[in-house]
Amino acid sequence: VQLQASGGGLVQAGASLNLSCAASGRTLSSGTMGWFRQAPGKEREFVARIAWSGGRTWYADSVKGRFTISKDNGKNTVYLQMNSLKPEDTAVYYCALSTSFYAPGGWRAWDDYGSWGQGTQVTVSS
Repeated sequence: VQLQASGGGLVQAGASLNLSCAASGRTLSSGTMGWFRQAPGKEREFVARIAWSGGRTWYADSVKGRFTISKDNGKNTVYLQMNSLKPEDTAVYYCALSTSFYAPGGWRAWDDYGSWGQGTQVTVSS
């Protein structure tokens, strides 16, 4: 499966962005789709994830209440709606897919995922 992330950009603090991640090569019917981000000089960190079957969601504490992850089954696409953006949200955002039924890191670790998109840059100015 190939993942294509898009939607990043340069915005001011308080603004919103909606990232998309389109999966191709297979129709998703199960598994977990996640968003991670990596700021310069920092490790890649978990942002949010969604169970493809059922749609349950999980968030990092730093984005809870501001970001919303969702999916469109028909389009094989996951979205990350980011509101009230802060300068500390600046990073390259990556989408990822796990097809495993077990993840040692609870799907919050980057190595729980086997497929990755290319990343999209989000820059939030103060």
